[in-house]
Amino acid sequence: MCLAIPQEIVKIKGKTAWTKAENHRHQVDLSLLKNVKVGDFIIAAQELAINKISKSSAKKILKMISELRK
Repeated sequence: MCLAIPQEIVKIKGKTAWTKAENHRHQVDLSLLKNVKVGDFIIAAQELAINKISKSSAKKILKMISELRK
């Protein structure tokens, strides 16, 4: 089972983005999203970006995940 967590976009080339999440780097397809840029946060399922979220929402989600791991 996979948990989709917020990922920050660090690079975009065409419809491909490179993201970072915690200590991992990912490559995701941006075909379903519009108007995303470096620094935005997204939710991705497998290698497909499915939603753009605010930085504050991303931080809240990441904090909750961190607390669950304790």
